[in-house]
Amino acid sequence: MARRKTTRVRRRKSFKLLNALESLTYAEILSRGIAGTGIAGFISGSGDLTSTFIESSGMYETSGADAISLSDIVQAPGLATSSMAMNLQKNIIPMAVGAATTAITFNVGKRLLRRPINRINSDIMKPLLGAGIKL
Repeated sequence: MARRKTTRVRRRKSFKLLNALESLTYAEILSRGIAGTGIAGFISGSGDLTSTFIESSGMYETSGADAISLSDIVQAPGLATSSMAMNLQKNIIPMAVGAATTAITFNVGKRLLRRPINRINSDIMKPLLGAGIKL
């Protein structure tokens, strides 16, 4: 039986700052659309999500659902996920437009600034920070 060749998995040997910034932008779009707050507010926000029953109308009123944080998810997971689902339904179109414009902007920007980026990587980043970090 013939031996199979195994292909090696190639990995990037450098950390690219522009790719990290693009990923952070996508995370911010998702966080603002679903949780109603930015990444920092989502991580460090206070748990203020509550639901109270109003007897006159026979309905529940939710307060603090405009900005969901990790502590809200821990304290009231069902209420937090339902609020996040409602936020997602309301904000799906603006989130899609934001993601599309982010993708186009970074793509065009990287192409237009290819030479300056290469010069920065070769003249500044490599001598100062080593071969592991690029713009």
